[in-house]
Amino acid sequence: MKKLLIFNWKMAPQSLSEAKRLLTNNLQPTTNNKNVEVIVCPPFIYLSGLSSVVGRRSSVKLGAQDVFYKNQGVYTGEISAKMLKNLGVEYVIIGHSERRKYLNETDEMINKKILAGLKAGLKVILCVGEPTRGRKYKAESIKRAKNYVKKQLEKDLKGILSLVVGRKSLVGNLAIAYEPVWAIGGNHSDTPQDALEMIKYIKQVLSIKYQALGIRALYGGSVSSKNIGDFLKHPEIDGALVGHASLKPKEVETIIKTVGKL
Repeated sequence: MKKLLIFNWKMAPQSLSEAKRLLTNNLQPTTNNKNVEVIVCPPFIYLSGLSSVVGRRSSVKLGAQDVFYKNQGVYTGEISAKMLKNLGVEYVIIGHSERRKYLNETDEMINKKILAGLKAGLKVILCVGEPTRGRKYKAESIKRAKNYVKKQLEKDLKGILSLVVGRKSLVGNLAIAYEPVWAIGGNHSDTPQDALEMIKYIKQVLSIKYQALGIRALYGGSVSSKNIGDFLKHPEIDGALVGHASLKPKEVETIIKTVGKL
C-alpha cells in the first residue's frame, strides 16, 4: 500500500497565485513516484482555482481542511460535503486539534461531520491525539494517552457501520491521523517508537471495535524532512500529516522523495 502524505496548508498562503505556485512545486517530485500518495489541503477559497491545476489524472489529490455536517441550509460560513465533491475534492480532514481547541469542536460535531463526509463519498482523515504527555512516568503516561485516544475514536466514529459504505469500503475511505497535540507546531515531535506504539494500538482498537483491518493510520506533529524517514520506515505507520513544512517547497520535495525510497 502506498504511503499517504497529507500537506495541510492551514490558513496560508495569502493569494491564489501563491497557492498555484505551491501546488506546482508539490506536483514535481511525485511525477515518477509510485510509492507515495500526495494530498494537498489548501484553504477553501483556493479549492476551485486549484482543481483545474490538479486535474483528474494528477498524482496529487485535493483535500479540504474541514466540512459541515449538513448538505444545505442557513449555516453562514459553512461548506457542505457535496460542495466539496463538486469542486473535485477527494479527501477531508476532520477533527484537527486546532479546531477542537480554538473553535470548540466537540466529538459529537466531529462524528456528524465524519458521517456526512463518508455519505457524500469523501475520504475522511480523522485527527486524534492526547493534549499532554508527561515524561516522568512514561508507562503510565502512555497508558493515559491510549485511553484518551480510544475514547476519541469511540465517540468520533459512533454509528459508522450503519453507513452504506460497509466495512470493506471503510478501509479505503477512512484514515486516522495520530497527532499528539503537545507535539504540533512546537518543533518537538513524538519519538518514532512511541508513535509506533500508539498507531499499533489505534489499529487494534479499530479491528476489534469495527472489524476493519487495513484502515490506514498516520503520524502528525512537527513532521519535517529530517524526521519523516524515522517515522515512516515502520510499515505500520501508513503516512504522515504535515503542517508547517507543507509551505516550504524544498521541504515538501525532500519529504516526498524520502518517503518514496522507503
